[in-house]
Amino acid sequence: MADPEYIPADAEANELARRSDPVRNLAVAVYILQGLSFFLGGITGLVGVIINYVKLDDVRGTWVESHFHWQIRTFWIGLLWTVIGFVTLFLIIGWFILLGISIWLIYRIVKGALALNDARRPSNVSG
Repeated sequence: MADPEYIPADAEANELARRSDPVRNLAVAVYILQGLSFFLGGITGLVGVIINYVKLDDVRGTWVESHFHWQIRTFWIGLLWTVIGFVTLFLIIGWFILLGISIWLIYRIVKGALALNDARRPSNVSG
């Protein structure tokens, strides 16, 4: 039985068209910006989510739309828990929150980027 989440591949022409799709390339750029945010203090993550919101109408109805929602959700949940982690940093729990959210963010970025590469939705699960 075929996987309903998978985009049917008609041949190499469809593969090439999918990889050169401008909205797909935009989603790739946002995943890269999210990954760079670990090294650049989060500013690239902010730029990425701004791109998501600005271009959201352009991707509506396409297979890339789920990736934009995944990226937006990743940003906001990550920001929320990072703020909570920093606020509680003077307590021991803050260190664990920051470690946990870092692992979760890396997981979401990698999972989303791999799914995008395979022309799949990131997940139907909110995790």
